[in-house]
Amino acid sequence: MKTLRLTLFALFGMAAGALFTSARVSGQADPRAPFMGRWDLTLKTNDHEYPSWIEIGRKDGNITAVFTGRWGNARPLPKIAITGTQITFVSPKEEEDSKADMIFEGDLKGQSLSGTVNGPDGTTWRWMGVKAPGLDNMLQSPQWGKPIQLLSGTDLSGWHQSKLGPPDWTVKDGILVSPGNGPELISDRKFKDFKLHVEFNCGENSNSGVYLRGRYEVQIETESQGEPPSHHTGGVYGFLAPTPELPRRPDVWQTFDITLVGRNVKVIQNGQTVIDNQEIPGLTGGALDSHESEPGPLYLQGSEKGRVLFRNITITPAK
Repeated sequence: MKTLRLTLFALFGMAAGALFTSARVSGQADPRAPFMGRWDLTLKTNDHEYPSWIEIGRKDGNITAVFTGRWGNARPLPKIAITGTQITFVSPKEEEDSKADMIFEGDLKGQSLSGTVNGPDGTTWRWMGVKAPGLDNMLQSPQWGKPIQLLSGTDLSGWHQSKLGPPDWTVKDGILVSPGNGPELISDRKFKDFKLHVEFNCGENSNSGVYLRGRYEVQIETESQGEPPSHHTGGVYGFLAPTPELPRRPDVWQTFDITLVGRNVKVIQNGQTVIDNQEIPGLTGGALDSHESEPGPLYLQGSEKGRVLFRNITITPAK
């Protein structure tokens, strides 16, 4: 009996080893595996850098990709191909305000991607990509510091615009007023994990947003009824829809109470939870940079149309 047991254990061990070896070989047999997952991209011209993002996956044996460009929302790409260490993917011209599709060609070297793309200005741009951080190390229950009031109520101190020149944003009677079709307004200070309180008043047929760490937009609007739910007030643009979605209320003061820890976000609008501790997969269009592991500023969107007011912006950073 003892001999039989030893024989069975030996056979079992050989079978398990064979399965492990088979799985290991199978994993190594797919050269596309290192490309899978989320990547933070940076597009570089001679005088500017544009953040971008891509998630590469598999479906029914085919390679798929979801892409966030320089603006707009995350969207499936019509074409992606991987051959050896080479990757090619295409962002349609309709999404890029370009006369031709933007064709990205690159190479995987170690843990990074790099290559070139035909820019919409007719020149060749360079691009690079690094694996997006999971930010799991930021998921511990934080200890909160002291609240910081970010608006002085009298001027734009503590903030700067996204372009040089006289300010387009104004402060009147303690209220911050967006210009509409103007520059973005960016906080001088940067933050990692935080709790944010902001009060806003969105005019009729208007659009703005609050960018967390300068990378993830929580939408404010009264004119996006025909767009996907994640484009509506309280949503994380292109990724997370507010549930439930509250009725649009133009020219009425409303509140956001937002908690961001790692990639996880909670959005409370007017005292009601509309996003409950969900993961933000990656950058939304219009991000300031693609360095997701780093602290970032708040920024208020001023480039969209209409009149949006802000007041009582208070942030409580994690210690």
